[in-house]
Amino acid sequence: MSGKNTPIRVGLINLGCVKNLIDSEKILGALGSEGFVICGAPEDADALIVNTCAFIEPARVESWDTIEYALSLKKSGVISRVIVVGCLAQRLREKIFDTASGVDAVAGVNELDALPGIVKELFAAGGKRKIVAEASFALPPHVASDTSRLRITPRHYAFLRITEGCDNRCAYCVIPDIRGPLRSKPIETVVAEAEEMAADGAREIILVAQDSTAYGKDIYTDYRLPELITRVAEIGDLRWLRILYTHPAHYRDEFIDVFNGSEKILPYLDVPVQHASDRILKAMGRGTTRARMEELFAKLRARIDGLVLRTTVIVGFPGETRSDFDETMDFIRRIRFDKLGAFTYSPEQDTPAAAMGDHIPEKGKNARLHELMTMQAGISEEINRGLIGKKLE
Repeated sequence: MSGKNTPIRVGLINLGCVKNLIDSEKILGALGSEGFVICGAPEDADALIVNTCAFIEPARVESWDTIEYALSLKKSGVISRVIVVGCLAQRLREKIFDTASGVDAVAGVNELDALPGIVKELFAAGGKRKIVAEASFALPPHVASDTSRLRITPRHYAFLRITEGCDNRCAYCVIPDIRGPLRSKPIETVVAEAEEMAADGAREIILVAQDSTAYGKDIYTDYRLPELITRVAEIGDLRWLRILYTHPAHYRDEFIDVFNGSEKILPYLDVPVQHASDRILKAMGRGTTRARMEELFAKLRARIDGLVLRTTVIVGFPGETRSDFDETMDFIRRIRFDKLGAFTYSPEQDTPAAAMGDHIPEKGKNARLHELMTMQAGISEEINRGLIGKKLE
């Protein structure tokens, strides 16, 4: 443990998506600038921060398991403080203390800038700090400017958040309740962050948002992703620009045309379809249909040379029949995604889908997941075999 006049050592365990990773990098940057020593191994720390995820049940289980691991280090005297932050903290607030006795502080997604002060107070004489996550969704300072991060990715690439929150309100998703509504960063702010990353050695910048295609609608009253991408691609030190998490219902021709405007913009698109049955898509609130998605993917492949497509699929949504599932399987066979991830539906508290009837048994969901991923494995192998003999950067 640190002595009275030695710096406090802080460790951090990051869970969840790349937006959480960006938050963790901001936390570490703020702590480092305040004189804390950042530890690579949890057992070397005085205080351990757990940045949690609460998107679906397996993520919550992993978060709780990690919190228990941190508390076990505290009980054995290896560390002395445990701080829980992020999405699980935002969702459960003071309930964290009831479930995990020994946690010293809780900070939601809107209070991450306060962490240096929280840690200092916890180590003050007799210090005891319990922070309850605020429900307000103003754009917090750590999101308004994601500069001064201590990046934990390899130096050659970096993630850049362009929005916080989401307005889509898909029936199964808790993100709007945790992260709030869509709030875009101004173009100049994003460009400045990208310039900082490129100057720090990042040759690939990956733009992320819950729905990148909605960028700008809230602050510019129009979709401004094409302009944003064009501006970032002009940065001299940048080699590659990648865009993640685009919504199939929000594509515009202006966005598609951007890919032919600069060789820096990678022909790689992550387009989560979630399903292909029109009945299930409507129940999910996805705002599109199978036919419109097939038309979109045909257009993308016709207009973007060398396009690589990635998607995600939810298996076992309430009311999903074998026929609905077969439609999704047929859709995947036809589109032949280069990359595909799938997960079983998880009922999330306070979401419309959780209140729906006809939930699929876990055994049935897992069987369908296995069937889908087995098929995709064959598609992926065929695509990969087609690369044999080619030279790629």
